[in-house]
Amino acid sequence: MSGFKISGKTVNLGYGMGSLITPHMQKTDAEAITILKAALENGANFWNAGLNYGRPERNSVHLLNAYFTQHPGDAERVVIGIKGCFNTTTFKLDTSASGVKESIDLCLQILDGKCHIDIFQAARQDPSVVPIEETISAIAEYVQAGKIGGIGISECNADSLRRAAAVHPIAAAELELSLFSTHILSDGTAAACADLEIPIIAYGPLGKGFLSGQIRKLDDIPADDYRRAYGFPRFQPGAFEENFKLVAEVEKLAELKGVTTAQVALGWVASQSRKLGVPVVPLPGSASVDRIKENRPAVLDEGEVEQLDGILKKMVVQGNRVPDKFAHMLSQ
Repeated sequence: MSGFKISGKTVNLGYGMGSLITPHMQKTDAEAITILKAALENGANFWNAGLNYGRPERNSVHLLNAYFTQHPGDAERVVIGIKGCFNTTTFKLDTSASGVKESIDLCLQILDGKCHIDIFQAARQDPSVVPIEETISAIAEYVQAGKIGGIGISECNADSLRRAAAVHPIAAAELELSLFSTHILSDGTAAACADLEIPIIAYGPLGKGFLSGQIRKLDDIPADDYRRAYGFPRFQPGAFEENFKLVAEVEKLAELKGVTTAQVALGWVASQSRKLGVPVVPLPGSASVDRIKENRPAVLDEGEVEQLDGILKKMVVQGNRVPDKFAHMLSQ
């Protein structure tokens, strides 16, 4: 169920820009522009950027400026989502009205009119510190002023989603969803999206790389990669090997269909649209043109989706989604 509209522009496939600027594989502006162009020509026209992807002096919002400086005609072809309100140096949130204003104003300054912000959202939120109503109301002022197109919400729970939607229409909810992270399907969050008719932008659809087809052992991940550097539980010795058993099962179906493991994984995420009745758009990220061309969801029939659901019922993913020090930022 892709093909829905944000700011009057149709969303097809998603592309996460974080992989262009992670410490272990940062791309030059020229390289990033080539990769972004490939994503667009492959149909991935929803670009997910953030002030938190990179550093204050150079992050993914700077890459957007570089891209649209070179390709100004593409600005109307791309749907831009940007996250803010998160300090990558201190790892602290500021979702207050002043924090929202600071983030949006900074994005607008960096973009310098090169493209339109179709969705802005706080990268994370903590309603126990700042009420979600304050955050959404502050973003809404920019929508009403015509400075941004709409409001998104990221990594929320059902209660926060409903409270946010009561303040202002929510254009999309960015939620983690993959064969490794199915929590939104059982904790009421996806059901709330369905009730409120809010599309889901599914980040991490390849299980943070487990289902990419590029990782078979722990040493395939560079030591400075965030999954190892920050100690993500699912990528620790012991847990990794147990979790790879799920990958092996998905690989069997992929081989039978004659597609890649990643395409099956993306297809399962996209198939949730049929169950929920709202669009679910996978948001893979890659720094490789070849992988971008590959990252198209396989079309899975009901039997194949049921087969994958059956595998999930038999296997328990080992480890939490993030390290304990980041857990307070999840599903708030």
